[in-house]
Parts: sequence; structure tokens; C-alpha cells
Amino acid sequence: MNTLAHPRFATRSLPIRVPRVCVALVGADPGEMIEKAESLVRENPFFEFRLDYLRDPAAGVTKIRRFLEMHPEAICVATCRRAVNGGKFKGSAASELSVLNKAAAAGFQFVDIELETAQALKLSEYEHLRSRVGVILSHHDFKATKKLDETFDRMRVFVADFYKLISTATRLHDNVVMMKFIEDKSHHHSMVGMCMGEQGLMSRLLSLRAGSVFTFAAASPGEETAPGQIAFRTLRDVYRIDQVDAATRVYGVAGDPVSHSLSPLVMNTAFRRENVNAVYLALHAKDLDDLIQCVRDIPISGLSITMPYKESIVEYLDGTDEVTQRVGACNTVVRAQNGKLFGFNTDVAGIVGPLQQRTALEGAKVLVIGAGGAARAAVFGLKERGAEVFIMNRTPAPAQKLAKQAKAKYIARADLKKHLFEAIVHATPVGMNGERTSPLRPEEIRAKYVFELVYSEPETALVKMAQAAKAQVISGTEMFVTQAVRQFEIWTGKPAPVADMQNVVHQAIQMRARSRVTPSTNGHSKLNGTGSKTAARSPVKRALEKARK
Repeated sequence: MNTLAHPRFATRSLPIRVPRVCVALVGADPGEMIEKAESLVRENPFFEFRLDYLRDPAAGVTKIRRFLEMHPEAICVATCRRAVNGGKFKGSAASELSVLNKAAAAGFQFVDIELETAQALKLSEYEHLRSRVGVILSHHDFKATKKLDETFDRMRVFVADFYKLISTATRLHDNVVMMKFIEDKSHHHSMVGMCMGEQGLMSRLLSLRAGSVFTFAAASPGEETAPGQIAFRTLRDVYRIDQVDAATRVYGVAGDPVSHSLSPLVMNTAFRRENVNAVYLALHAKDLDDLIQCVRDIPISGLSITMPYKESIVEYLDGTDEVTQRVGACNTVVRAQNGKLFGFNTDVAGIVGPLQQRTALEGAKVLVIGAGGAARAAVFGLKERGAEVFIMNRTPAPAQKLAKQAKAKYIARADLKKHLFEAIVHATPVGMNGERTSPLRPEEIRAKYVFELVYSEPETALVKMAQAAKAQVISGTEMFVTQAVRQFEIWTGKPAPVADMQNVVHQAIQMRARSRVTPSTNGHSKLNGTGSKTAARSPVKRALEKARK
């Protein structure tokens, strides 16, 4: 390991090669932390014990010592972060130092100490600590990603075994800023760096190939010690963190919001099944300029585009297929080797295909609800198959404009009762994420088929109404998987593992629904059971386990 030479400190090298993931352990008492460490030590023997979460951190060290003695293979970091630096320890810098010295005596290989604490100590106190134990000197910015070089200049005053800079991503490109910083500094220093927050997901995985020695993970869902932290088994099983390298291609789903999307699960499952060296991420893009800048700087090989950017992304593209040109909306982007971006639309196939399997579309009356990107795919795709298409939307003007463009018909809600439809296609977000709302009333469901494009729920309010009206329901998972299969094949040139993709999506949706209503013994839902001693597995983890059987 490289260390920065400084005349006031004696440098030394540590013969420890750490794994790529450090699992942060929290708990109400030391026994709970030890229990979690015991359950994971064979899978990943690298832990951060967050002593600041304990009522008495010093006493906790004494109890954890037994685990350290029993598991010499484990590499353990002691952290007692003060509240002023984003932790939970309410003591002084001197009190924190006392805890960390006890951790060193107990056998911890590393302690994590904040830059602000190091600056508050006497130089001799810091030197003494580092003579006893490896030091991770860290700095956390919980607001933004800025002044990384200035912060690092302040950190370099202290010799450390690792320099850890953690910022907060307020836009996607902050990940690029962080990774370029790590890449530059890691040539001469042992660096750890990433961005917190939902928009920092990219750096939690890709900073490793930029030069970060390791990244952090939560022991299980609901036990995150920083915003945006990922559960260890999700990081390993879904994102295949151990296999991410310089040759790994990066794909993602971009939209606002994207946290509900199952695309990372289904696409990473497909990549794993077909042995494709690629990773697929959720990219929360608050604006398209930020997204495009990221695509060009990473570079990202391909994107799934979701709401609200399916139409506006088109002007950023260097070329499109004929379907995208006709529809005016794109849900699939490919980045060529020369950096140019090309757009495709697989939504049309995802909507038209399931309908064609059930009924003849030539001359069929079909109602499309919505006027966004998915609705455009439905309207143009159905018109091309000869259907008589009616469009209804909460706001009339967009629907009227779309009807004119597609040579379809606009219909006011009050006129629905005058028509019988072969199919209704619902293409708005209404009913997503457990919302108990429907775009239609029961008496307005006058159709043989109801195609609910919302796929994140097994039964939306619209689906329940359609079933009560004896209409045949087409699940949004059919559209979701069909279009995802086309995306996979466009990106990789390989046949998609359709059955695996279908299975993992269905299982995750069912588990997501059950997790909302299944109480734990302490009165919280299983996914929110931070206070329980054994956290529940995530829907993603359980779906992956079933898919492997």
C-alpha cells in the first residue's frame, strides 16, 4: 500500500489485502452486531463496527473482542463517529480517541477517524493511535460534492493507511467528479471514495474500477448507515460487485423517479445468466443535460429511458430507428464506439405483442389512457395494425395533439359510456407504488381486455375493477418483460433468457406486495424492521434465490 511520506510521521506498510466490500454493522447492543458479523463472516470477512450506535461504545469494544479472537480471518474497522460529523456519538474528540485506542488494544486492524477529530487532537495523540492500529482518515460531506482537492490537501497533513472521502451526489455527474478525483489520487495514495444519496449509486459500484480500494454495504435492507447505501447481498448478487472491472459495460434505467423500477433486477439477472460482463444501474436523472453529460463521460453503453424523458430524449440523439421517428418517443438508447447515441423504441412491441396474441387488431376499437411516451407507443403501434384508436387523458390538450399526430380520435371522459372497446390500454402512472387510485370508474370499464401497463403492483385498483367487470386483464409485466427482452438483444446481440427474466420479475412483484402488509413482531413491516435483531431479506434477494432454484 502506498502511504504519503511526511517528516512528522513514521510511515509503515500494512500486509493486509482487504476485500472489495466493507459491511457496516449496526445494532442496539454488541451482541446484535456480533450476531450479524457471524452470519456474514464466511461470505465477506470485512466489517465496520459502528460503535457510535451503541449506548456505551467502550464497553461494546470489550464484548466484540471475543469475536475478533475467534475470527482471525476477519478484517475489522472500529468507527465511533461523533454527531457533529454525521455519526451518533455525543462525546468529545478526546472521548472518541479513548474508544478507538480501546479498539486497537482489542485487536481491531483499523479505526476510522474523521478529519475534524484528527485536527482537534494533539499531533502526538494521532501519532500514538496510528502506531498501534491502521488508520482510515475520513471526511463526509452530507450536502454536496465539492472542493474535493481542497479537502484532500487538509487530509494529507496526516499520514493514514487509507484516505476516505465521501460526498453527496445532488446530480448524476457528481459521480463522475468523484471517480475522476479517485482515479487521479489513487496513483499515489490508498483511496476510498464514493457519493451518498440515491443519485450516488453509480459511484458505489464504479469507484472500485476508478481506484477506490473498497466500497461499503449495509448488512441487510433497513440497516443503512449512510444515504443510498446498498445491502451487501444485493450488491453481490444483483450487481455482482466482485466482477466489476475495467472491461465491465455500464447500462442503466434513467428517469425521475426510478427507485421503484425493477429494471436493474431483470437486466442484471439476464446479464448473469448469459455471462455478459455488464452491470445495470438505476440512474435518477433530474434533468437530461446531467444524464447526457454522464453518458459521455463514464461512458455508459446503453440506457432504458422511462418517465418523463421518453419524448424529450429524442432531440439529444444522433439517430433513431423508424419506430422512434414515427412515435416521437424513445425508450432504448445505444452508445456507439464513436460516442454517438442512437435511439430505439421497444415499447411498441411490448404493448402490441401481448394484444396481438389475444385478439385481432385490424378494425378493433381500442381506448388508450394517457398521452406520454408509453401512450404514444401504444397509439402509433395500434394504428399501424389497423386498430381504431381513441385517446383519453386527464388533461385534454396533450391527448388532442397526439390524436392529431397519429390520426387517431380524442374522446372526452363523458363520452366513454357511448362506446364498447375491444381493449383498454392504461398508460399513465396512476396506481403505481401501491396507490389505491384508478383512471376509470367501474362503470367506465366497457371492454373485453384491460391492459394495465403499471407493472410494479400485482393488482392495481384498475385491475381489481376490470376483474369485477369480467374483463380479461393483461398484466403490465408482459409489456415490461417483452420490451426488456428486445433491449437486451439490441445491446448484446444475444438471445435473452426470457423465462429467467419473467420469473424474477413476477417473484419480486409478489414479494414487494407482501412486504408492505406483513408485520414483524415489533410492529414494523419486515422491510422496515431496523430495530429487529434479524432483518428480513429484501424482495430482490428472495427473488434471486428462487430464480436460482
